[in-house]
Amino acid sequence: MTSVESGSFWQRSKSYLDDEILIKKLLLSHDPDGRRLDSKMLLSVVENIMFYATTSEVSDKSIDANLKSNISNIEVIGSQEPLVHTIYKIAHEMLCKCPGKGDLHTRTMVLFDFLGNYRWDAKVALALAAFATSYGEFCLIMQLRPHIPLAVSIANFKQLPSNRSMLKPQLKALRLLFKTMVDFTKCIIEFEDLPIIHVGQDIENLAAMKSEIYVTAYWIIRSTLACSSQITNLTAMKPEQIYSNIIIAAWELLSLDYKLSSIYSHFRQLVDAFRQQTEAKLHQKLLNNFKEPHVDNEDVLQMLFALKDDMPLMDCSTQEKLGVSELKSKVVLLLVSKPDLLPLEQLLFLVHQTYDHPHRKKVEGSYAIIWVPISFSETWTDTEEKWFNFLSNSMPCYSVRQPWSLYPAVINFMKQEWNYGGEAIMVVLDSEKTITNLNALDMVFIWGSEAYPFSLSRENELWDGEQWTMQLITNEIHPILTQWVEEGRNICIYGSENLDWIREFSANIKEIKDAGVQLEMIYVGKNNPDEHVKHILITIRRELHGSLLCFTKVQLFWLRLESMRRSKSRLGNTASTDHILAEVLALLYNNDDNGWAVFGKGMSTDIVRVQGGEIIQCLNLFQQWGENVAQLEFIGALRTALEPPLVDGPCNHTEVIPYSDGLIEGSIVCQKCKRIMKKFIIYE
Repeated sequence: MTSVESGSFWQRSKSYLDDEILIKKLLLSHDPDGRRLDSKMLLSVVENIMFYATTSEVSDKSIDANLKSNISNIEVIGSQEPLVHTIYKIAHEMLCKCPGKGDLHTRTMVLFDFLGNYRWDAKVALALAAFATSYGEFCLIMQLRPHIPLAVSIANFKQLPSNRSMLKPQLKALRLLFKTMVDFTKCIIEFEDLPIIHVGQDIENLAAMKSEIYVTAYWIIRSTLACSSQITNLTAMKPEQIYSNIIIAAWELLSLDYKLSSIYSHFRQLVDAFRQQTEAKLHQKLLNNFKEPHVDNEDVLQMLFALKDDMPLMDCSTQEKLGVSELKSKVVLLLVSKPDLLPLEQLLFLVHQTYDHPHRKKVEGSYAIIWVPISFSETWTDTEEKWFNFLSNSMPCYSVRQPWSLYPAVINFMKQEWNYGGEAIMVVLDSEKTITNLNALDMVFIWGSEAYPFSLSRENELWDGEQWTMQLITNEIHPILTQWVEEGRNICIYGSENLDWIREFSANIKEIKDAGVQLEMIYVGKNNPDEHVKHILITIRRELHGSLLCFTKVQLFWLRLESMRRSKSRLGNTASTDHILAEVLALLYNNDDNGWAVFGKGMSTDIVRVQGGEIIQCLNLFQQWGENVAQLEFIGALRTALEPPLVDGPCNHTEVIPYSDGLIEGSIVCQKCKRIMKKFIIYE
């Protein structure tokens, strides 16, 4: 921590004002009533105005200035007066030297009285905004003067200097001073945004630092008044006075800039030190808060999102502001991601699994999803803001209302404690604010709302009840496919990038179907499907058997398999000990040049996976083994053809299989000896 030395560094600048007396006067004018505004966003608008005000060329090209300069996007809390009216009043006060207002110091204190109800960061940001508005109007007239007669008339009416080049020394000094004021304002905004009140007031030299903030704010506002006075003085200036007055004005501004710049680095170090200390305390408080027992999750959510704003969330579907109390007693899923969230097909599937899933009605109202978008750059880019605005108006979940206002300590906490590294995660916070799962996103992709309450123990429980069936492989990808599984139909899922193989395989399947065998074909391409797979889908739809799954649904098929792989691996399973994981890996990393196929029926565990060359050979011999379909059904007959019985005679192995519809009527082939098993029914 960089300590604040005794005595203010402003005193060492030999200012004629006594700091202690000045601070007392400033505090007498300071009467905050709870009104707040986004000073950082307002300052961004101010910088944008100043940037274009100093651009000498007039351009007809469309510029992305509207969004940045639209102060209607800046919310003012606790004030009925529109922000633009407040700025106008301040600008009027700056430009009009009314009788009795006195010298620059007196006028500065009048402005502090006017801004008394605002926080310190808002005071300086509003003053800079008022000056930027007036200066921008002046520059607009000067820039348009050579091009538009109206600008000429206004400039002549105000008796502005006709030779703009003569103003360069003064305007250059003004821009230098303004940049320094902006740098100081950013420091004040950063300090005022620190959650000091929430982490305790026992921070070293806090009182001394606050005094520095007060005096710095004074000099910023005083400097804006000095700049405004110089702009006013440019009107009605006699030609013979222009040069000398401009040199004197430039020298005054440069003197002010030197005064401020000389102590900026020290002031910046102080703010950085306080920020580091405060963030460390907030990080530790978050850690402690998650460990302490509580009856609900409200206090933790308050620490994460509501340190600056009592209504930090919004309902994306209605745009209604929400407080964290709305989530009390609910399981909260924190969807942490980049501002562009997920690829479109994954986002649509996520919405389906959480809001349109058949199981949703059983747990409706028991959980809520909060989207927490995080930028990996220091400041949000225009593209990131556009993504956030678009998605937060399109999704049915809750969202952090102003994610760019999240404390850095909160973001770092998510990165360090929740292992967030850029890929979307879904952290589960139960109703008693215990973290029960650091990433439930794969659970949601696999089981949807059925995964409630989305805890790690629930994930294990769901896997314990799962078997490798068509239902698991295809669940909720397409409603017709789900219906086929429920009806107990024979289904063939296959993949390949070889059109010749696909045509031959499809022809063989057609012969089997023509022989009276019911069999549905589903093409899924390959893992990470690309444009080639998209073209194959078009060919299949046009030439062969049609295609139930579109390209997006094909992507979802592989997304679910990848989610299964991650889920199983995260729980410590391996392919050598887990049959489901072994089958998933075999599909994800299949390198057969021809293709592969998986055959199954309804919810049966009798699944046949076979490589492309082998299945073609087998299907070519259908006339030889097809007679077994009547006794063994298609899947059993296919397995017997691919894996003939090792020995003759009846099977003497035992296997307990959970009940499923249609299992009593069908036959089962032993996985060990490949013979038909005799069935017995056990009642529990």
